[in-house]
Amino acid sequence: MSTLDDPVISTARLRLRAPSPDDAPRLAQLANDPGVARMTTRMPHPYGLSDAEDFLGRCGRKDAARERVFALEREGEGLIGMLGFHPNEAGRTEMGYWLGRPYWGQGLATEAADAALVWASEGWRRRYVMAGHFVDNPASGNVLCKTGFLYTGDVVPLHSLARGEPAPTRMMVWLA
Repeated sequence: MSTLDDPVISTARLRLRAPSPDDAPRLAQLANDPGVARMTTRMPHPYGLSDAEDFLGRCGRKDAARERVFALEREGEGLIGMLGFHPNEAGRTEMGYWLGRPYWGQGLATEAADAALVWASEGWRRRYVMAGHFVDNPASGNVLCKTGFLYTGDVVPLHSLARGEPAPTRMMVWLA
């Protein structure tokens, strides 16, 4: 387990670490997939190198007491996706994540989210985390359910940059 100042989390197949400016080319390559981008709220499409550099620059300026972003890295392959904890409009911690398409369906998102939630509880002292998934992305809902999230019963429209419009989103909560 890592400390708050040095959050590096290792799992059987992954390492969750702070993003680096060196991640920009790989980030741009994986994120410039419309199937990936349209399942997120904040990722535009197309997604180029300048988008990746801007995102990584913002990561370095986040208040670590309120927000954390992890690069998801697989040995021998490097960056495969991202996972972050961000304050939502109500000030609650919300988790979001994405994986590059070659890494879908292998349990990697569940493995990363599970480890990140343990860290959030034990290392960051979070007891309540929100998340949501677009209704047309049941695979993300399955990941969240496997990591202990429960549906709140709320379906809200959240804007997706890649879609250019709101998409119905099923909200969930995780309690430590």
